[in-house]
Amino acid sequence: MRFRNLRPVALALILMAATPATVHAQPVTGAWWQAFHDPQLDETVRRALTGNLDLAAAAARVDQARAMAKGARAALLPSFDATGAAEADRQSLHSPIGAASRQLGLPRNYELYQAGVEARWEIDLFGGLSARRKAAAANAAATLAELDAMHLAIAAETADAYLHLRGLQERLALAQQQAQLRGNLAALVRQRADQGLASDFDANRAEAAHAATLATLPPLRQAIEVDIDRLGVLTGGSDRAWLERLRETAAIPAPLDPALDADPATLMRRRPDLAAAERRVDAARAGIRVARAEYYPHLSLGGLVGLVTLGGASFGSGDSVSASGGATLRWRLFDFGRLDAELAAARGHEREVLALWRQAAQVASAEVADAVAALAEGRREQDELARQVSLLRRARDQAREAYAQGIVALIDVLDADRNLLEATDRLAQNREALARASVAAVRAMGGGYGPGEQEADHHG
Repeated sequence: MRFRNLRPVALALILMAATPATVHAQPVTGAWWQAFHDPQLDETVRRALTGNLDLAAAAARVDQARAMAKGARAALLPSFDATGAAEADRQSLHSPIGAASRQLGLPRNYELYQAGVEARWEIDLFGGLSARRKAAAANAAATLAELDAMHLAIAAETADAYLHLRGLQERLALAQQQAQLRGNLAALVRQRADQGLASDFDANRAEAAHAATLATLPPLRQAIEVDIDRLGVLTGGSDRAWLERLRETAAIPAPLDPALDADPATLMRRRPDLAAAERRVDAARAGIRVARAEYYPHLSLGGLVGLVTLGGASFGSGDSVSASGGATLRWRLFDFGRLDAELAAARGHEREVLALWRQAAQVASAEVADAVAALAEGRREQDELARQVSLLRRARDQAREAYAQGIVALIDVLDADRNLLEATDRLAQNREALARASVAAVRAMGGGYGPGEQEADHHG
């Protein structure tokens, strides 16, 4: 793959943000991090995707949203309840019922048995129930897309932390190597000073340079600890043995080369956060239809079929059958403006989520544009830094040889050492930043990059 000019894509995406397009959320596919060809990175991301607690919470939210959508679908269907009761009653002769029963020669004690099935069904006359079902389904789809976005974010953050760790380890190794070289030089200069071949001033200067290099090591070690802890949190408290293995220094993986030439529609389909934002818009619009339906009557049908008998002997006979049925109409004619307020609130919510959708689209466009610039400029910087390091290494070696022959002063050697250390450190930081920028690029494009896809595109 090669980089292509994305400015038209960015501008088109911003223009498209005026109205959400009809797209469908697609799960993030492709283990794009495997394209780094780093087994430890693969295992770290795997642990994060299976153990991260934010992902567990997001998955629970998906279950909740699906359950609510299922309940909204069920509201369109009739419901049936089974009922049953048994009652024994003995009336006091001093109570009105007991006294009346005695005067009429009726028994004042009785047993009542009843059982039946009751049905209720609200008819969706004006679409309120179906709109509620669509809103719940859209919210469930949004929650699922948010889970996909969380998967992408956790994978990207884990890869970013891992690459940052490898960058720090490489910088620490370079600093330790430079500290050893400066220590050897300080020892040599001190030996020459003891022999009267160099001044104490030069010896102190060399030892000070050595100490300055040693002082750069603790901050790097501390930063490594921070990254180890960060990876522990991202992987859900992964076992310490695994985290300890990450302390072993390893090379910074080469950066990915993702295709950043997707058209706006493709970008919209790939970004799960955009899909989630659009589903929220769908849910809000369905909510407006729910609020409108409240202006119209609600019709409910109900019925009961059962058995009722005094005493258990005739229970189940034809004479004990009881049935009833009817319809109920409910219409909110006057409620002091509650309906108007509910509709206004629903419309306000639609404007809110639509603004959030547009904001998400603009952020996506900016992230892709930033990724293009970071990768392009980072590669150019890397070429120049590599050339600089090569030249400074030769200059440092020449300065050491000249110092040993008494041609140059010690300050020239120390300057050459310092320049080389700074350049190699910048090169290590660049390699780390470039690898992390490629992760940010994949995240900006919505993920979905596997090593097979990248290799096929390279050969295409």
